Amino acid sequence: IGMLLHCWWECKLVQPLWKTVWRFLKDLEPEIPFDPATPLLGIYPNDYKSFYYKDTCTCMFIAALFTIAKTWNQRKCPSMIEWIKKMWHIYTMEYYSAIKRNEIMYFAATWTELEAIIVSEMTQEYKTKYHMFSLISES
Repeated sequence: IGMLLHCWWECKLVQPLWKTVWRFLKDLEPEIPFDPATPLLGIYPNDYKSFYYKDTCTCMFIAALFTIAKTWNQRKCPSMIEWIKKMWHIYTMEYYSAIKRNEIMYFAATWTELEAIIVSEMTQEYKTKYHMFSLISES
């Protein structure tokens, strides 16, 4: 277990990405403790009640874990841009899934704030290159 915890959480190469994830989380809502149990095991603090934010956080954590796994055997830090691109792929798939299930309001409640943060972090060049435009506000 110690080696897995190191690879996914403690390693100095992955720490910058986790700190970026937590910076995004701080923009979304009250503080979640910087604890590996939350992103690695899905264990949220007992007083953490927000269902919508749990869904949003889970998507952010999954994207971070995919980004870390992609650079697993390389001597480089997982990129914030790669993490945001992965989140955008999840966001887009969730959007089309919500349309198919007729749950667009739930999707909007889950993603509106995070979408604004993601778009604000990206330069116009990246928004154009990766076709990042709002699916909620259509702006």
